[in-house]
Amino acid sequence: MMELYNSAFSTCSQKVRLCLYEKGIVFNERQLSFAKGDHLTPKYLALNPNGVLPTLVHEGVPITDSSVICEYLEELVPSPPLMPAKAVGRAKVRAWMRYIEEVPTSAIRPPSFNSLFSDANGALDREAFEAHAARLPLRKHFYLKMKSGRFDQTMIEASLEQLAQNVSRMERALEDGPWLIGDMFTLADLIMIPVIVRMEDIGLAYIWNCAPRMADWFARAKARPSFAQAFYPGARVVPSSFSIWASEGLGIGSEISSGVPPIPRSE
Repeated sequence: MMELYNSAFSTCSQKVRLCLYEKGIVFNERQLSFAKGDHLTPKYLALNPNGVLPTLVHEGVPITDSSVICEYLEELVPSPPLMPAKAVGRAKVRAWMRYIEEVPTSAIRPPSFNSLFSDANGALDREAFEAHAARLPLRKHFYLKMKSGRFDQTMIEASLEQLAQNVSRMERALEDGPWLIGDMFTLADLIMIPVIVRMEDIGLAYIWNCAPRMADWFARAKARPSFAQAFYPGARVVPSSFSIWASEGLGIGSEISSGVPPIPRSE
C-alpha cells in the first residue's frame, strides 16, 4: 500500500491528497510535525533529501515533489483521468502546472508565513532563527529574507500582485469552460485548488471579487467529493487562531519518531 508522508495544512500535501482521492487510491497517511522537526530527521531526509513535504512511498520507492507525485499517480492509475487524451490537451495542462509552480505557489508563501507563522518565528532570537534556517536544504535563503519573523511589505506587495495576476489569468481561461482547459477537470485545476484555499483562509478572497467565473470554479471545486476528503478537519487554517505549534499538539504528532501507526484515509 502507498504511504504518504505529509502535513495536514501543507498546500503541497493537500494537492497530493486531492489527487489520491480523485483516483480512489487507498493509502496510509503519515502526518509529520513541522514543529517537532520531523521533516528534518535523518530518517525522513533519507526519503526526501530536500526536507520538504510531501513524499509518496510506493513499493518501497520514494517519489518526491508534489506535482511529480500527481503525474506519477496519473500514469499509475489512469482512470478516472486527470489528463486529456490528446497531446495538445496534455501540453496545456502541463503549461498551467509550470505556471502554478512558478507564480501562485511561490507567491502564496510570504503572506502565508506572515499570517500564520510570524509569532513562532519572531519568538526566536536571530541566532536561533538562523540556526534553524541553516538546517533547511531548500528553504534556507527564503527564511533568511524574514526580519523578526516576517517578510517586509515590499515582498508582500509583490506576492499580492502575482496572486492577482493568477486570478486574472484564471478568469480569462474560464471563458472557454467550467475548468481551466475546458470541459475536463484536470491536474491543472487540482494543483491550483490548495493555493486558492490558502488565499481564502488568510483573507485574500477579495482578490476575486470581480472574477465571477473564477468564483464559480472555486465553488465547483469545493463541491467535489475529494475536496472534503483532502481538506478534513484540521487541514484548513484560520489566521486569528492558528498556531503551527498548537495545531500539531492536538493528536496529530509525529509518526516517524513516535512509531504511531499510520492513519488510513481510503474513503
